[in-house]
Amino acid sequence: MGGFRICFLGVLLCCWAAIGEATGYMKYKDSKQPLMVRVKDLTSRMTLEEKIGQMTQIERSVASAEIMKKYFIGSVLSGGGSVPAPKASPQTWVKMANDFQKGSLSTRLGIPMIYGIDAVHGHNNVYNATIFPHNVGLGATRDPELVKRIGAATALEVRATGLQYVFAPCIAVCRDPRWGRCYESYSEDPKIVQAMTEIIPGLQGDVPSNSKKGIPYVGGKKKVAACAKHYVGDGGTHNGINENNTIINHQGLMRIHMPPYFNSIIKGVSTVMVSYSSWNGEKMHANRDLVTDFLKNKLRFRGFVISDWQGIDRITSPPGVNYSYSVLAGVHAGIDMVMVPYNYTDFIDDLTIQVKNKVIPMTRIDDAVRRILRVKFTMGLFENPMADLSFVDELGKQGHRELAKEAVRKSLVLLKNGKSADKPLVPLPKKAPKILVAGSHADNLGYQCGGWTIQWQGLSGNDLTSGTTILTAIKATVDPATKVVFNENPDANFVKANDFSYAIVVVGEPPYAETAGDSLNLTISDPGPSTIQNVCGAVQCVVVIISGRPVVIEPYVSSIDALVAAWLPGTEGQGVTDVLFGDYSFSGKLARTWFKSVDQLPMNVGDPHYDPLFPFGFGLTTKPSSVRLTSAGVLSNGGIYYSMVSLSMSLFINLLFFIHT
Repeated sequence: MGGFRICFLGVLLCCWAAIGEATGYMKYKDSKQPLMVRVKDLTSRMTLEEKIGQMTQIERSVASAEIMKKYFIGSVLSGGGSVPAPKASPQTWVKMANDFQKGSLSTRLGIPMIYGIDAVHGHNNVYNATIFPHNVGLGATRDPELVKRIGAATALEVRATGLQYVFAPCIAVCRDPRWGRCYESYSEDPKIVQAMTEIIPGLQGDVPSNSKKGIPYVGGKKKVAACAKHYVGDGGTHNGINENNTIINHQGLMRIHMPPYFNSIIKGVSTVMVSYSSWNGEKMHANRDLVTDFLKNKLRFRGFVISDWQGIDRITSPPGVNYSYSVLAGVHAGIDMVMVPYNYTDFIDDLTIQVKNKVIPMTRIDDAVRRILRVKFTMGLFENPMADLSFVDELGKQGHRELAKEAVRKSLVLLKNGKSADKPLVPLPKKAPKILVAGSHADNLGYQCGGWTIQWQGLSGNDLTSGTTILTAIKATVDPATKVVFNENPDANFVKANDFSYAIVVVGEPPYAETAGDSLNLTISDPGPSTIQNVCGAVQCVVVIISGRPVVIEPYVSSIDALVAAWLPGTEGQGVTDVLFGDYSFSGKLARTWFKSVDQLPMNVGDPHYDPLFPFGFGLTTKPSSVRLTSAGVLSNGGIYYSMVSLSMSLFINLLFFIHT
């Protein structure tokens, strides 16, 4: 009789479930249901095909509404420079995103897709967006609150184009400036990188006080899902070679490269991207110990883990030579969403076969899908899957450009001011009969912005997007009676013959991204060195370096009167002249050691062989306007205070975190 009752009860429950579906009520569609109830309900309804679709991210160039529907694709991305049309408007972006979304919503279960893009210094793929300084400059500001505001502005500009997910921030701790991605790193010091994870609540919103640690959080339609990358050790590869091997013991990995991930998880980061690099010879994309056992289990990260672009392909050498093995190794390691990005049918077919043959257990697939759905539910995607035009005016708006100017001003580091301390050159006088502006980077917006701007590798010239070059800003700043002469690479005779009051020379590196930026010599690009010599040998000069990292300048320093590290300032060149001419003070401090010679590398603060040209934390200061004050030193009192507070807070946060876990 007891067996009959149990059987009858089971039949009754099935009938109730059937009635629920027939009447259209599904718990996962009810926003009043608890998050995990919705996740569990939806997962229980999904076929293997639908689950694997959710784990698949494809490039927009191969996506369509039909593809989204047929393969149940969970995510679309734009690679560097991948846009719906040249100089596309926000409206064009919104239409494209909504076309893909309509395909997703027309599937049996109507699971919305999530669209990801590399918004690493503003919404940098998009024409007319505000381009902020790259992270190397933001680290020099020592201002986490500023970085949080940049995150909030970036989120609004991304939402203006109908997208909801950014592959940012990069929280690499770059230990060797020869690395082509060093400008994506805030600092060589993990404490500064930890502090700058404040960009995450800027992008996503502040985690509610009652939220459990490790749970992803995105606070509504004005915010986007963020991605901490690249997990882990990408900034420590041997000789700074991109995608190479990070050779360091477990204690060193935990002390240098892991701390920013602690903070990111505490702040509710939605996703973590795995690094192309290896740790002591083991590819991170195949490292189950660090991805599953440490990140997911020990740190209790509850968002989803995403691969890098064709990241699982690169588990083998050459890439893709044994794709089935790559799929197995990557998914087994704990990767939840795979950035395919093109050959999605190969990935789907391989993973399906391996699950059906029980090579990959269904529990691993379910874990991945639950994590992806948790983020989508948390974002409110099920309630608001379609983008609208309500945010289009946020793209490149003046308030964001003012914020970018503030970031530029605070990022500038004054390395030298006058050939003697009692005769400073900056602030420069606005009233002068005639001044010279020279250098390949003085009137080149593309050079100013660097890589990851409109195109993956960046561009040269002034027609790539909207912005202000340093030359244009100089002309707008000086007295109307001052004659500004621009000569990109003058010879010494020209300089001597023109009786200039002073010269501003702007030189540096050309744009680059990733492996294309790897460099063993770290030199200023030609004709930069000869421009410095020709100009500074004939007239008082301030040299402004536009670069993604410290570069070789030791041979020229003695001939230079004033030297400024401006990093990659972005579209708002006015921020540079605001400080050069004394409307604001120099306040930036080096977040990277400036070496004398590349033969010293790698060299970071605290190393036994530490002998820099300009040490970590160095930065002269000025006072605005006519009052001039310089103060040399490794660290100002404010810098020492910052470091002590940062260290104390960092230790306190990490202690609380590990007590919790």
